[in-house]
Amino acid sequence: MSNDCSDLCLIAGNSNPPLAARIAEHVGVPLTDTTVTTFPDSETFVKINDNIRGRDVFIIQSTCPPANHNLMELLIMTDAVRRASADRITAVIPFYGYARQDRKDQPRVPITAKLVANLITAAGANRILSMDLHAQQIQGFFDIPVDHLYAAPVLHKYFLDRKMKDLVIVSPDVGGLKMAYAYSNMLHAGLAIVAKRRKSATEVESLNLIGDVKGANVILVDDLTETAGTLASASTFLKDAGAHNVYAVVSHAVLGKMGMERLRKSAIKELVTTDSVPHPARKGFPLVVLSVAPLLGEAIRRIHCNSSVTSLFEVNGQKLSH
Repeated sequence: MSNDCSDLCLIAGNSNPPLAARIAEHVGVPLTDTTVTTFPDSETFVKINDNIRGRDVFIIQSTCPPANHNLMELLIMTDAVRRASADRITAVIPFYGYARQDRKDQPRVPITAKLVANLITAAGANRILSMDLHAQQIQGFFDIPVDHLYAAPVLHKYFLDRKMKDLVIVSPDVGGLKMAYAYSNMLHAGLAIVAKRRKSATEVESLNLIGDVKGANVILVDDLTETAGTLASASTFLKDAGAHNVYAVVSHAVLGKMGMERLRKSAIKELVTTDSVPHPARKGFPLVVLSVAPLLGEAIRRIHCNSSVTSLFEVNGQKLSH
């Protein structure tokens, strides 16, 4: 690949146009003219309106809600680009849907995260660029290279600039301990864990607290929230344990009506997230959205130039590992 951007091509689907536009602005390459529409029978139609033969193509598409529709757009765009004789195809998936279905946790269920990986590869992708996968092992579901970024460098700076005192980073469950530990190191803060029991897909019951949060400004850290059940339950539990203020940091906030209603009623003072998924205007709750376009744009530029992306994982000289 060339060391300039002359043969770099950015193509965007309809999942998150604002993020795609910000990435293109950062890279300094306009989005390729592409038609991505839906027929009356709901079938997706894609046409690449510019010549991309021999180009290094990056397809920007999160598989956020509507997940199935956006996934099909990604697959069809990838097939169209492959048939247009692109030199290399990288699927840029800021939010990887179906990531929680990464194992058989009960009888006769699929491993859909692996199925989606197979579909993307079969469509013609040569490489994957994603961010804060729900489970690290999903990288191994692909038989093509995966560059896995972290939103932590963007999110941690927000709280660092606020210079908050008596900080304690809290993982809302045991599974998020490594992420919480990374944030505690970056912010030089304490660490605690809330043990939970999931009652259903939308209900969570907090059970126990490991660590001390009395009088502290607490930051709940998680990679993904939809119904906000885990965050809301943990915030109430932490307030009862003596926490002063409770904030939340989530890489992917895929919030619906239930999630927003729970946040409004919760003890969470502010939710900080990224634009990996689109966020329509919401009222009644302080939602801070930080852009990961510079992070993804820099990764795209380095992948195109065959340069290392390792430094994108570092904060204050420390390498992140969730």
